[in-house]
Amino acid sequence: MPEVPEAPVLTALYGGTDRADAVTVAGRACSYEELLGAAGAVARRVSGMAAFAVEATASLETVAAVVGGLLAGVPVVPVAPDAGPAEREHVLKDSGAEVVAVDFAERADFGTEGAGDDGDAPALILYTSGTTGAPKGVLLSRKAVAADLDALAEAWQWTAEDTLVHGLPLFHVHGLVLGVLGALRTGSRLVHTGRPTPQAYAAAGGSLYFGVPTVWHRVVKDEAAARALTGARLLVSGSAPLPDPVFADLRALTGHEPVERYGMTETLITVSARAGGPRRPGAVGTVLPGIATRVAEAADGIGELQVQGPTLFDGYLGRPEATAASYTADGWFRTGDIAAIEADGTHRIVGRASTDLIKSGGYRIGAGEVENALLAHPAVREAAVVGAPDPDLGQRIVAYVVADGVSGQELTDFVAARLSVHKRPRAVRFLAELPRNAIGKPQKHLLPPV
Repeated sequence: MPEVPEAPVLTALYGGTDRADAVTVAGRACSYEELLGAAGAVARRVSGMAAFAVEATASLETVAAVVGGLLAGVPVVPVAPDAGPAEREHVLKDSGAEVVAVDFAERADFGTEGAGDDGDAPALILYTSGTTGAPKGVLLSRKAVAADLDALAEAWQWTAEDTLVHGLPLFHVHGLVLGVLGALRTGSRLVHTGRPTPQAYAAAGGSLYFGVPTVWHRVVKDEAAARALTGARLLVSGSAPLPDPVFADLRALTGHEPVERYGMTETLITVSARAGGPRRPGAVGTVLPGIATRVAEAADGIGELQVQGPTLFDGYLGRPEATAASYTADGWFRTGDIAAIEADGTHRIVGRASTDLIKSGGYRIGAGEVENALLAHPAVREAAVVGAPDPDLGQRIVAYVVADGVSGQELTDFVAARLSVHKRPRAVRFLAELPRNAIGKPQKHLLPPV
């Protein structure tokens, strides 16, 4: 094994487990030694580059590419394998990176991780979803990644004794930073299922599971798969709000109350429920060590969540004005998310300021609260709520639902009976499915016009 660097991100790779299946992706397994050899070959090829890109498929090749970038001290740009031509062209042109092909069978001993790098240089350039314009490259340093993974390991009691299971995309923070680099830092065995199906999760025999709400919704619809997770230690949900009914079903079928957490590409994970602490539906827990949060310009108890801490990004690539605009004058990162912080420090995320804070008839209404009320109806499978312009109310609440055998008026009455009457939908649209991105997050900007 190579000499241990002074401050590597992937501490477990140096002197960690020698098991042959330390990392398994889509049915292919390797040891740490094999992974380091393949990553070393990548590092030799990319050494001296300003950055390089990789087709971030669910594969050992993607893992080797990212580890190789860390070895060489060269930032990696993961490209979504299903990216359209325009998106792909933008990411490659904006980052100046060329796609590097990876042969996992090729081996080389490159040496220590990030040789000559103090940790401040970017390890990854992850691109935003582009919902408010062209996707921006987010610069994440090795120090930020390490700080976040250590904080999460403490919060979730995540150790080398765990087996982490997930099937999330390897071009986002959730699947790549937490789901791959987290395992390689803590030393937990990693099983990436290729696709996050309920059957694959059930068969994996993990102690720690990561999923997005769509994954957990599908798990609870497969009772046998859900009950197979009773032997796990912790179920973690993130990347979008977990509907209250799914939380309740997981608790009933698996015996576990899922841990919810909150973060962004620009901040990594900043708030989380704890493995040994309370977990409540709709709540994402308390701040991680070293993180500070505040709610700005709060009214009715909710306002924009702002963040400071060591996990924050180093700016948007080539966009100093956008970087400056993302911070307040006194140095707090503006998340654009609307939140409430309770007296005990528990955070609840209402949604995005641009789409999920609805101002109707003088009231401030969180779309998530109305969505959860709709999802409590047995006929509703999916729900998304937005505010539409209204000459009288300012905005009226419009619900898009995937449901069978129920009318819009019934759903309106159902919500009005559970929440304040002013929070009821004024219009209900029925869809075959909601538009979602690769990690299952509803894309409200793609909903059809009201």
